[in-house]
Amino acid sequence: MGACKPLGFILGLPFAFLALVLALVGAVIWVFGAALACLCPCCICCTGAAKMAVSLMKLPVKVIRWFIEKMPC
Repeated sequence: MGACKPLGFILGLPFAFLALVLALVGAVIWVFGAALACLCPCCICCTGAAKMAVSLMKLPVKVIRWFIEKMPC
């Protein structure tokens, strides 16, 4: 099972790096969204921005797992 799985990890690294950059952007959006939600709880768009930011922060792990699962062996 494991002979070519590291190959999937290595091939996925550039895409995971891009996903990491998006995750950092998501973290910044999440911090600002959380601060805005505390200041103005009636603003519903802050909740949507926070959910989007959390999904962006989870993106690097999803990308690496996707590449490893796509390896044929």
